[in-house]
Amino acid sequence: MSRRNGGAESGASTAAVFGEVLRHFREAALLTQEGLARQIPCDRSHVARVEAGTRVPQESFAKKCDELLDTGGVLLRLWGRIDWYPQVEHPDWFRRRAEMDEVAVALREYQERVVPGLLQTADYARALFSRRGADAEEVDSRVRARLSRQQRFLADGGPLYVVILDESCLRNGVGSPEIMREQCAHLLAVGQRRNIRIQVAPSDAFGLVRPRGSMSLIELADERWVYSESLDRGHFNNDPAVYQRHSQTYDVLRADILSARESAALISDAMEGYEHHGPLRALRGALDQEQPQRRQRRQLRGNSPRFPRHRPHPRQQNP
Repeated sequence: MSRRNGGAESGASTAAVFGEVLRHFREAALLTQEGLARQIPCDRSHVARVEAGTRVPQESFAKKCDELLDTGGVLLRLWGRIDWYPQVEHPDWFRRRAEMDEVAVALREYQERVVPGLLQTADYARALFSRRGADAEEVDSRVRARLSRQQRFLADGGPLYVVILDESCLRNGVGSPEIMREQCAHLLAVGQRRNIRIQVAPSDAFGLVRPRGSMSLIELADERWVYSESLDRGHFNNDPAVYQRHSQTYDVLRADILSARESAALISDAMEGYEHHGPLRALRGALDQEQPQRRQRRQLRGNSPRFPRHRPHPRQQNP
C-alpha cells in the first residue's frame, strides 16, 4: 500500500523540529544526551539521532521525555501531530499484507531466524536490507516502509500482537553486536506494552511441535487469514480448516514454551552476550589460551563436576 501525506522533505523537517524541541528541553534541564538516555533508559546514540532528526522516536519515548524534562506534555503533543512517514512505498508483493496490518483486530506470529518486521529497530532493518545488495536510496525507502507498519501496534490502544520467536532470531547475528544488543533491548521494551506479548521457543527444547516455517495468523473484523512468505512472495489462505489447523499448532506451542516473563530473561541473556561480544579473532585467541588453563584447573580440582548455568526451560506436557 502507498501512503502519500506529504513530501519527503516535509517529513525530514518535522523530524528535525521534534529533535530541536527535545534538545531545548534537555539542555534547559542541564542534562547531557547520556544523562537523559540513562534515565529513559536507552542508548545515548538513540537520543542523539532523535535530536538530529534521523531517528523516528516511539510514542513511549516522547511521553517518557515529557515526564523526565517536565515539559507539560509538549513533546507528546508534537509527536502526535507529525506524519513521520509522509511517503511510504511497500513492495508490490507485500502491499496486501501491509493493508491487512492497518485494519487487523489481532495478529499472532511465529518467526524463525530474523526478528519480525513489526518488532525491528531501524538499524536492524537497515542491516537486513543492506546485505541484500540494495542501494542506499532503496534501503532507506524499505526501512521507512517497514517502520511505518509498526506505529499502529506500538501506539496506546493498539491491536493485540502476540509473537513467538524461535531462539534463532536472537542468536542469528544481523549487522553488528551493537545492533543486536539494541534490538534485544527493543524487544524487552515493547514486550512491556499491554497489547504485545513476546515469547521465545528455546532451540534446545525437545518435543516441541513447531510450524514448518515463519507464519502469521491475521484476524480481521470478519475474516481470518494465514500468511507466510517465500522469496519475495506472500502467500495468503483464508480456508477456515487451514486457519484452524495452524491456530491449534500455534496455541499448543505457545502453551509449551517459556512464558513472556521467562522469555524476557532469555532475551536479556542474549543481550548481555552481545555486550561482551568481541572480534572473532580475539575470541579465538582467548579460547586458545583458555583451553590449557581449563585442563590445568580440572587436574587441580580432581575432575570435580561442573554445573551449567541455570536458564529457564519451557513447560513440558506429559504425553
